[in-house]
Amino acid sequence: MELFKPGKRIDFMAQRKFWIPFSIFLVIASTVLAFFPGPNYGTDFRGGTEIELDFKQNVDAARIRGAIEDSKKFAAPDVVQVKSDAHPNRFLIRVQDVSTISNETIAAVKNALCYHDDGVAVDETRCPVGVRATEVKFSAGGDKITTRYDAPPDLEKVKAQVKSVPGVALRDGPSNPTLTNPRDHRVEIQLQSKGDALLVALHDKLGPEVVPDQALRVEWVGPKAGKQLRDSARNSVVLAIGIIMLYLAFRFDFRFAPGVVLACVHDAMVVIGVFVIFRKEVTLSTIAAILTIIGYSMNDTVVVYDRIRENLSRHRNKKFAEIINLSVSETLSRTILTSGFTMLSILPFFHWGTGPIRDFALAMAVGIIAGTYSSIYVAAPLTEWIDTKLNEQQAKRKLALSSGTAART
Repeated sequence: MELFKPGKRIDFMAQRKFWIPFSIFLVIASTVLAFFPGPNYGTDFRGGTEIELDFKQNVDAARIRGAIEDSKKFAAPDVVQVKSDAHPNRFLIRVQDVSTISNETIAAVKNALCYHDDGVAVDETRCPVGVRATEVKFSAGGDKITTRYDAPPDLEKVKAQVKSVPGVALRDGPSNPTLTNPRDHRVEIQLQSKGDALLVALHDKLGPEVVPDQALRVEWVGPKAGKQLRDSARNSVVLAIGIIMLYLAFRFDFRFAPGVVLACVHDAMVVIGVFVIFRKEVTLSTIAAILTIIGYSMNDTVVVYDRIRENLSRHRNKKFAEIINLSVSETLSRTILTSGFTMLSILPFFHWGTGPIRDFALAMAVGIIAGTYSSIYVAAPLTEWIDTKLNEQQAKRKLALSSGTAART
C-alpha cells in the first residue's frame, strides 16, 4: 500500500538545521528533568507498601491522606485515584514503610516463644513443652512466623505469647495461629503487615461505613530490593543499547551504528522526560516499555538503513544526503503505516486502561512518535555527518600521499 506517488522525493536533509537542535534540546531537557526534580519512582524502585482500596462511599484523596497522617503511624503517604467509571472510589495508597520488623522485635518474639538459639537455659515453669518452640523462622517481609514444637502445641497460649510482645499485632482471624503440619507440630502465625495496619488506621479515622473490610491488593518492596531493581533496570537499558550497536556494526559498518544508538538514547530520554513532566510513576512496566521502544526504533531505523545501503550501490553518482532523501522517501509509506497501526493498537489501552496499563500505553505512544521521528531526523543526519567526516579524512590522506609522492619525484 503506497500513500505517496512512486518517484516522489522529499528533501528531509534540508530541514535538519531545525530538527537537529530541537532533538538536542529534547535530550538535554530530559536529562535535566531526570535529575531535577527526578523521576517519580514507583514502589518497585523506591520500596514501600502499596494497597489498593475500593471505598464504599465518595471520598477524595485529601481526606484519605489526612486520615493516614492523623494516625501518626505512617510518613509521607501518597494517595492516587484510579480513574475508572465502574469504580469511581478506587484509590492506590503508598507509604514508604515496609512490613519488616526490627532485630530487637525478632529477639523479643523468640524469647516470648521460649526459643533460645544461644545456649540459654529454658525456664521450665514459664515454658512447658506444649509452648516451647524448637524452631522460629520469620518471613522476608516480617509478616509471618513459622514455628515448630516437640509436642502438640497449645495454639491459644502461643497466641498469647506473641501478643505479649510490644509493637507486634496479630492479623485478625479465627484461625491465627494455624497448625499447618500436625506431624511436625508446625505452626504458622500471621502478623499484621503495614498494609493491614494502614487499613486499620483508615477504619479508625474514616469509619467502617466508608473504608472496605479488605484491600483489593497489598504489595510491598524493601528498600534494598528496590535499589537492586532500579540498578538492574538501568543496566538492562544500557546493555540493550550496547548489543544493538554491536549488531549494527557487524550488519552494516561503523558509519551506521552510532546513529541508531543515538536514536535509541533519544527515544528513551524523551519518554523519561514526559513521565517526569506529568509526574507519572516510573515502574518495571515503564522499563519494559522503554526496552520495547528501543527495539521498535531500531527496527524502523534498520529498514531505512537497508534502503540506504541498496541505493548507495545503485546511485554511485549521488551525494550521501541525496541517497538519504531518496531512501526515506521510498520507505515513508511503510513507516507511516507501521507506526499508525501500532499506535491504533496502543490508544485503546491508553483510553480505557487504568493504572500501570495506561502508563505503559503512554510510554509506548510517546516512544512510537519519538522512534519514527528519530529514524529520519536523528539517525540519518548523524550517519550523513559521519560519512562526510570520513570522506574528508580520506581526501586529506590522499592529498598528503600525493604531495609526498610529488616531493620525492
